[in-house]
Amino acid sequence: VDSWLPRDKADTVREQARLIDETLAGFARGQAMVCLLLGVFYAVGLTVVGLDFGLVVGFTTGLISFVPYFGMLFGFVTGMGIAIAQFGDVVPVLLVAAVFGAGQVLEGNFLTPKLVGDRVGLHAVWIIFALMAGGALFGFLGVLIAVPVMAVIGVLVRFLLGQYMDSPLYLAEAERREEEEGGA
Repeated sequence: VDSWLPRDKADTVREQARLIDETLAGFARGQAMVCLLLGVFYAVGLTVVGLDFGLVVGFTTGLISFVPYFGMLFGFVTGMGIAIAQFGDVVPVLLVAAVFGAGQVLEGNFLTPKLVGDRVGLHAVWIIFALMAGGALFGFLGVLIAVPVMAVIGVLVRFLLGQYMDSPLYLAEAERREEEEGGA
């Protein structure tokens, strides 16, 4: 494929491909770290609450949380099912639910924005928008690929914006504004 690139633009295309590769690798590493930390959080939390198989349920929930919403939903349903069967009281069942609620707050407000958003160069609002748009347009598959696709779009938009700001079109407008401000 490299031999198909226009010779005078090959370095630019290679640089953008490298940036896309770095962004996607950062996404994968960030998401893996989020899954690992969530797995540890859920496993410790459910074990402390006293849930049978809390370690297994918690760690499994964290590991499959790379699928947005599905991982937590799977773990929540499994954990609540075990809690209802195991405990005869409402309080421990509510504590199990609280562990999952706290995990969602931790993931949504701290882990994902910091470990994934910063690595792909996207603000948390763009990540949420990407997930919503991907889900609305392509369903479950759209939710899975939304953030990596948005990360690639982000790299390309930053490149195009840089090209525009270095272009005579932009520079001529900036020079015209400077002349107007200097003459006023």
